Amino acid sequence: MRVEKLDARGGDQRGRPPLAQRRRQETRVEIAETAAALFAERGYEATTVEDITAAAGVSLRTFYRYCSSKEDVLTPLVTSGVGQLVDALAAQSADEPLIAAVERVFATPMSGRRLADPEPGRALVRLMGDVPALRSRWLAAVQEMRDRLLPVLAARTGRPADSLEVRLLAGTVLDAFTAAVEHWAGQDEPEDLLVLTRRALAFLRLDEL
Repeated sequence: MRVEKLDARGGDQRGRPPLAQRRRQETRVEIAETAAALFAERGYEATTVEDITAAAGVSLRTFYRYCSSKEDVLTPLVTSGVGQLVDALAAQSADEPLIAAVERVFATPMSGRRLADPEPGRALVRLMGDVPALRSRWLAAVQEMRDRLLPVLAARTGRPADSLEVRLLAGTVLDAFTAAVEHWAGQDEPEDLLVLTRRALAFLRLDEL
């Protein structure tokens, strides 16, 4: 049996986060998925934090340890998809095309699980667009991901991370991804999300990065 070597914080030598950190992230996602299901069933305004904690099987104290407010509860679901895109891109050689990173994102177990039943994801995106408080969190999360993407694109382009060109590229990459997701969520008969994302990147020639 292969045993992974751990560093002093409990992470392994391949750079995976420590076990405790992964478990915290899993808890955040579980609470977020529970909240998303309740919002879809009852509506955002009609769902209380107490409803979410009861359905998720956690205490109010635990909820507020992971979420500062009801408005923030869905943030892990918003950031995970875009964050996986950034992480996959960062893990590749700078000379590999951007579309390869996108395909890696859709090949992850988490993405596969979500896309196996796309309706909850589509409902989540529509909800984020319809509720102003959630929409602001969506935009804030995308901005955070843009900042994470800057050094990744800087390495691929050979330009400084704070240069105008890299900032434009980062915004464009995320705009393409966001537009594809929102189009996917709004279709009556949705196309495959990977196909839509590839179309968006190809249209802007971002697969050549």
